[in-house]
Amino acid sequence: MNSIKSPGGSIYPYYYKGGEIHCLKYGSFYANKDSLFALMKKEEEFILDKKRRISIWVDFYKTKLTNEVITEFVNSICRLAPSISKLSIVGCSTIAKWKILRQLKNTNELLPLKFFVDPEDAKTWLVSERIQ
Repeated sequence: MNSIKSPGGSIYPYYYKGGEIHCLKYGSFYANKDSLFALMKKEEEFILDKKRRISIWVDFYKTKLTNEVITEFVNSICRLAPSISKLSIVGCSTIAKWKILRQLKNTNELLPLKFFVDPEDAKTWLVSERIQ
């Protein structure tokens, strides 16, 4: 498969340790929620167009995770759920993790999801065969 760039600038597919992942670069938006929401929508269209299940890595470093941003992210993930095989998230505070998990629980969307501090650990988990 030829690699292409996603709306956020990530190479798709991104090959890592013998597996494929898709990186959602939602970091470095600081408090610019409008630009972040626009990118989320473009990435949704990009992923849904692939018509396959994908392991997804999300970077939130240096983005302010307000309640509104968390709600929009959870809504986006729910729309993408049929296309997600595994989901890892980096760059969240403990409070943001709790809010994301609580909102996902309220949607009844069951996704293999883990939060990480180290991006390399997050990507390694995504390409591991077992869901832990």
